[in-house]
Amino acid sequence: MAAKTLEEMAARGRRKLTEKAGVMAEKYNAAKSRMKEEYGRLPFGPLTKRAYGAGVDAGEYRAPDPDKWGRNFVAGAGK
Repeated sequence: MAAKTLEEMAARGRRKLTEKAGVMAEKYNAAKSRMKEEYGRLPFGPLTKRAYGAGVDAGEYRAPDPDKWGRNFVAGAGK
């Protein structure tokens, strides 16, 4: 089997990232309560913890750009 080119590997990665985008958003949103719970165990005061929780609640998942990912993959792997 011939070795794949960087462009072939990047195309596969872009395709897989695009396919996973919906699941990634679901997992991020599902993890919000766990993020707040784990942060709550840290030795910060109530104001800091409340601000963190509000930030997590307000946060929206932004899917990575598959084209940018592909360019960065080629640039990094091509060194």
